[in-house]
Order: sequence, then C-alpha cells, then structure tokens
Amino acid sequence: MGVMVRTPLTPEEHERGERLGRLLRDARGGRSMAEVAAAAGISAETLRKIETGRAPTPAFFTVAALVQVLGLSMDELAGRCVPAAV
Repeated sequence: MGVMVRTPLTPEEHERGERLGRLLRDARGGRSMAEVAAAAGISAETLRKIETGRAPTPAFFTVAALVQVLGLSMDELAGRCVPAAV
C-alpha cells in the first residue's frame, strides 16, 4: 500500500479556511455544534475542525450540507471566503 502524501497548504488556503470557519460559526449563532453537525450529517468533531480552521479544505458536500442547514447560499459563502482577485 502506498502512503498518500498531502501537499502542504498555502497561506492563502489557511486564510480561506479560517474565513470559512468564522462565517460558519457566526451563522450557527446560538445553536449547538452537535445540533448543526447532526443536521448536516457530519460529526461534531468535523464541524469543530472546520470552524477552528484546522480543516481548511473541507469536502464540497460537507460544505454544501452545512450551508443548507445554516440557511446560507453557496454564492454568499464563495463571495465571503474567496479572496478578491488582485
């Protein structure tokens, strides 16, 4: 079995992950992490990692599920998480 080597993330990817985490945390408001994670079909630990920026590149379907549960739109998320082109 080969070992899968992950390419280190760029500072931009880390920054984008932190922005995504903040946005999701703000959107969650007073709801518990466990409640939102369960509604999105992911573990609370996965949500915690995304919100804290420790999982800066979550899977698309994970993000899509969270966006739906939190009442956000993918357009809004992309607009607020992707740095503006220089």
